[in-house]
Amino acid sequence: MSQRVTYYSTNRNLINVAGICPFKGYVSFKEALLQGQAPDEGLFMPEPIPRLSLRDIKALKGKSYTHAAMLVAKSFLAEEISEIYLKKIIDDSYDYPIPLERVVDRKYIMRLDQGPTASFKDFAARMMARLMSHFRDKGTRLNVLVATSGDTGSAVGEAFKGIEGIDVYILYPRSEVTGRQKKQLDTIGQNVQAISVDGKFDDCQNLVKQAFSAPELSRFNLTSANSINFGRILPQIIYYVYAYAQLAQDGEEIVFSVPSGNFGDALGCEYARRMGLPVKKLVMPTNENDEFPQFLETGIYQKISPSRACLSNAMNVGHPSNLARFFDLYGGTVDRVGTVHKLPDIEDMRRRIFAVSISDSLTRETIRKTYELYRIILEPHGAVGWKGLELYLERFGDFPLCVSLETAHPAKFPNEIGQILKITPELPPSMRDLDQRTGEPHFLPRGFAAFLEYLQSNLKEED
Repeated sequence: MSQRVTYYSTNRNLINVAGICPFKGYVSFKEALLQGQAPDEGLFMPEPIPRLSLRDIKALKGKSYTHAAMLVAKSFLAEEISEIYLKKIIDDSYDYPIPLERVVDRKYIMRLDQGPTASFKDFAARMMARLMSHFRDKGTRLNVLVATSGDTGSAVGEAFKGIEGIDVYILYPRSEVTGRQKKQLDTIGQNVQAISVDGKFDDCQNLVKQAFSAPELSRFNLTSANSINFGRILPQIIYYVYAYAQLAQDGEEIVFSVPSGNFGDALGCEYARRMGLPVKKLVMPTNENDEFPQFLETGIYQKISPSRACLSNAMNVGHPSNLARFFDLYGGTVDRVGTVHKLPDIEDMRRRIFAVSISDSLTRETIRKTYELYRIILEPHGAVGWKGLELYLERFGDFPLCVSLETAHPAKFPNEIGQILKITPELPPSMRDLDQRTGEPHFLPRGFAAFLEYLQSNLKEED
């Protein structure tokens, strides 16, 4: 019989910290999903973490992705949603391929770029949107606030587009998204509004977090579709289980390399390991926003503010939101502004995680070399992931089974790919009508006052 999973706040142990009243309670998945963030500005964490048997994981070999999704999702949700309805959600969410592309030996790239917006964010956003629709109290209107550095917003917007009773507001940094990313965001339409902010991703993220704690907005049903919401994390556990089941032999260990910005994707791998997946090492390469690699090296955490603008723009994060969850899992506490209240077990972190910073020049070189050697086109984020894996193997020796994540389609970065490889990546089906779409964002400065005024004028309380 399954055990009911409840959710606590990463800030539950903070005492005598100005502005924070620690939330010491537990909530259901429904409450964690619809609230997005804990009342004390912490992030919700599952307790207990469900366990999967290696036998059940191995039984997924040769089966469809939806079988892996059911195995993982049921372990969290069996007490809150019927298996019949959960299957409908999963079947509706995952109707596209998840290729595992061999590069060399038993080193693979998992292509998470085949969904409706050609980004790995589709995996979490589609399932999350359908879960929110299921759990939403009828008659009330949900207002979803999203900060994006590139791909999150379009994936969330497309996932929620047309869903009854839910409005979505997507904030993106005006000068740090590519032309195609901007076009995707601005032209979703219907119940989805893009907001172009004169600032960086961290400014957008802080505006969303401030909105959740603003008393003036308490009467609205606010929630988040960023990875601060555990509803985004749960679906990202699934593809690690799926990849392992398809590729592993006789319970062997695996190395995953996950290009990391806000750390939600890597967190999915960390949870998969804690659920029983035989993960030898989680490789977490960042771009030049190297606050986490520096932390693992020195034991001192110092956020980067403002964040550095890099080629892998969706990873331009100077203080990852999900670092709070990583700290919590390893016995520490860090709050949303980057103040460390208790250090985690850093030696245990180092045993489990390898983090390295990949420069823009090394990213470009990796795109070029990977194409020359293997005829595989990587976009900047996937190149950061692949180079991180190469550096890990150089430092610690070869390892038989490795998977690196390709998190966005190369066609989303035509200028960069064209400059480096002198070719134009073919558009995936989901992007072929993009140039014909129309739409404009709402423009805002980076300050909270203007955002607050906008929300007070536009949010709805009732369906």
